[in-house]
Amino acid sequence: MKPKAIVLTDGMLHESDAKTAHGLIRGTERFEIVAVIDPVHAGKDAGEVLDGLHRNIPVFSTVQAAINFIPDVKYCIIGIATVGGVLPPHFVPTLEVCIHSGISLVNGLHEYLNSKPTLVALAKEYNVELIDVRKPKERKDLHFWTSEIFSVDVPIIAVIGTDCALGKRTTCRLVKQACTDAGMNAQMIYTGQTGWLQGGQYGFIFDSTLNDFISGELEHAIVSCWKETEPDIIFIEGQSGLRNPSGPCGSELLVSGNAKQVILVHAPKRKYFDHIPDWGAIHSLSSEIELIGMYGSTVIAVAINTEHCSMQEALAFQKQYEAELNIPVLLPLQQGVEKIVPVIQTLVKNQP
Repeated sequence: MKPKAIVLTDGMLHESDAKTAHGLIRGTERFEIVAVIDPVHAGKDAGEVLDGLHRNIPVFSTVQAAINFIPDVKYCIIGIATVGGVLPPHFVPTLEVCIHSGISLVNGLHEYLNSKPTLVALAKEYNVELIDVRKPKERKDLHFWTSEIFSVDVPIIAVIGTDCALGKRTTCRLVKQACTDAGMNAQMIYTGQTGWLQGGQYGFIFDSTLNDFISGELEHAIVSCWKETEPDIIFIEGQSGLRNPSGPCGSELLVSGNAKQVILVHAPKRKYFDHIPDWGAIHSLSSEIELIGMYGSTVIAVAINTEHCSMQEALAFQKQYEAELNIPVLLPLQQGVEKIVPVIQTLVKNQP
């Protein structure tokens, strides 16, 4: 039995900063998500707020309202991922209510709960856990790159994006599941806190890892997965974007992780990195594909994030890109990702 968990978004469920909650609402093998705490959307179903799909996850205005209705809640997960990983001050009183109710806290932000003396003392008094998922590993637990990655004899596909918060993790999970449904042994390497929260078995938290060990932790996760699960295919969840100036990321997956194929996630209507003009304009899709090619990797599909698009516009972008690129273009949330499966089956079949 998975432990019951509620997810705290506290007014932010409809925002992109709540992407941790969004991932958990869509699925997790580590917890049973039984409610979301968000006064703005109280009374609704969390899935319907997210993407119109009823998932039987009610939204309550307060923690007390949730636990009055749902027994045996063990964890409250902070369901947001803010810029800089800062905990919004208005979340703290709700976290204190959780502790008073005997509910342990799971935090994926850079601001650690275990660094807050008041919460630490309260947790000790009520015998609950404060779990900081992003807390860095100790040096003894880190791995340096060794070149063993070149022994992996199955295709490695990186799911990367032209920017942050585009749905790379969701796309990765959907493609992995589609491959599993098609009879392949597909595995996924998580690289963020939400991937761990969703039950990922192999991976590491990229932005909490000392830079010298990022390549080694990536390699170690891939090689361990390959040795222990004997997969047909391995997918790597990407982070940020190759050219996002606030945290350029992706080259490690292509070079250190030896991912020779890429599924590229792109939002056609997003003009600037993180929607901030001062950070610079996002480069064209063709330019990003060309850059990936310079690393020696090939884009085998594009996945469209349809933010600010009507369905008609999304379909038009899909048709345009397929004509220009001659590769599958996916609308993961609207159409699923099954059209990429034959491409992946061919990769598996032709792997030397």
